[in-house]
Amino acid sequence: MTTPRDLLIITMDLAAGRALERGDLSLALAGAELIDLLDAQAITLADDHIVPSGRLTVADRMLDEAASSLARQAPYDSVDDWLWRRGRDLSAAYLAALEAEGQLSRQRHRRWMIFQPTHLVLVDSPARRHAANRYASDEPVIAALAAAVGIGDKPTGESPGVADDAVATVLAAVHDAVRGLEAERQRRALDEAAFDNIWRGE
Repeated sequence: MTTPRDLLIITMDLAAGRALERGDLSLALAGAELIDLLDAQAITLADDHIVPSGRLTVADRMLDEAASSLARQAPYDSVDDWLWRRGRDLSAAYLAALEAEGQLSRQRHRRWMIFQPTHLVLVDSPARRHAANRYASDEPVIAALAAAVGIGDKPTGESPGVADDAVATVLAAVHDAVRGLEAERQRRALDEAAFDNIWRGE
């Protein structure tokens, strides 16, 4: 399994019944892809820019897709720009991939509904246990990514257990992007509230 798949499984396991922001998860999944690509030596970082190596393919389909989407000539993608571009709807893509692999099943709601009569649940599998073990072992990378989407109580500003500078750069960019997305959500909420007040004459 890959870090993005492990992160999604951990999120589904530990955030059951909680409302998590899909945008935050998608940004974290994109960051997890970069970390795995760094580990596979498919990319390096030059400051905060992603430089693809000569290895054009990796074993995982989603990671291969991520590697193929990178700019291969200067100016290369910055980590921040790539997180936003690659992260768009990425959580939905990974959900579909896990379902296709048999890691998820559809469970019917008890009450009859017109729309979305089923929802996805994790099946008991070696992949699920592997992801749970990664999180339980307090692995710094997976802990930092989980914290970015609101799981756990670990600080989101720093990753003191991460020795690799490139990985630390990616994790910092993920946390910055998630904070930026939250600020944008708050700004929009304030704008909508102000608009509603105008219509009510307040």
